[in-house]
Amino acid sequence: MGRIESPETQALPMEPAAAPEAEALPPNPPALPPAPAGLRPVAVWEEMFQQSGGREHLQTFLPWSNSRDSWDFYNLAYGLDANTAMYRATGKRAYLDRALLYVNNLVASARVSSSLPRSQFRDGYLGWSSSLSSPAGQEVPLYETYCWRYVTRMLRVIRETPDLYASATYRKQYDRLLAFTERNIFDKWFQRGANDFVYRNRTHMAAHWAFIAMDLSRMTNDPARKARYLEVFDNINHGMPNFPSSLRDKLSPNPDHPAAWFWNDKWDTDVQPGQDVAHANNVVAFIVEAHDAGMEWTDADIRRFVVTLNTVIWPSPRVYAEFVDGTGQGDGWFNDGLMKLGRYDVNLQRRLEQHRVGQNSQFFANAALNVRILSEQAVQ
Repeated sequence: MGRIESPETQALPMEPAAAPEAEALPPNPPALPPAPAGLRPVAVWEEMFQQSGGREHLQTFLPWSNSRDSWDFYNLAYGLDANTAMYRATGKRAYLDRALLYVNNLVASARVSSSLPRSQFRDGYLGWSSSLSSPAGQEVPLYETYCWRYVTRMLRVIRETPDLYASATYRKQYDRLLAFTERNIFDKWFQRGANDFVYRNRTHMAAHWAFIAMDLSRMTNDPARKARYLEVFDNINHGMPNFPSSLRDKLSPNPDHPAAWFWNDKWDTDVQPGQDVAHANNVVAFIVEAHDAGMEWTDADIRRFVVTLNTVIWPSPRVYAEFVDGTGQGDGWFNDGLMKLGRYDVNLQRRLEQHRVGQNSQFFANAALNVRILSEQAVQ
């Protein structure tokens, strides 16, 4: 999976976001609630984010958003997640504007499939090809969906934030990007073959689609579309149409730590060592958001994932498992899913403050969001 290490160059300041059209948008947000005792506050994480975020924006994420090779969108996912998380942590629209810039660039670069010289489909949907496909020049669903789960999450932020949804500036972008997503991401791959391209052969790849379908079900105004999105969401969680399993069926108590989860990423086997931790991030990224949306995944499920990270995957400082059964030597890369579990557990968040692997804008932004959520819970 793609992983972005911060380049060893002079940090650049955050670029100011483009000024929105004159309209009655409220000023940037009031003061945040205080962080729980002993936790690094959001403002400190934001400062760390700014030190890396401007550099990553100019050197990697902005160029990738203007690329027509969909492999670059896979890696752009981290920048989208980072800026959306930082907006959610701080309420500052500059971060949301940057995420929107990336997505608007992606959509502007899309071309009709029939005009892509080596596309295997050559139909009327809009999309992109990749030089890294085999053979080169094909359209690759994984590269698109790996990124687009964070596009739909960003769009949900606009839909669920009344001031943004009522703003002409944001509503215009939201409507256009949602329409593009419904037709040229979901419809495209579903109609090309749901069993091949939606109900994927690994847990983490199917989880991307469950994530997208969940988000779309919470935004669409079309009852038929909503039913289809929920069907995909439910099938992946409870009964894949083309494999004898589901995400629910895969999860079982860890053999050595019964309070933790174990699962294999292949639908037709439960043998150890199970899912690799690198891709377990993708499963957890979905389940965290589904839980927080009140869809399917429960507090009890989340507690098991927290134990899985705290006890099995990361048993002691600088010791990391490669697989979810606790075996192998991993690298401790938690940014894209597992670290989001810190929003549920103060002690886990304290451990993440000392974690030194993968310290880039996605890490800092999700740490900030963890603290924001923990802070709000503490004052309720």
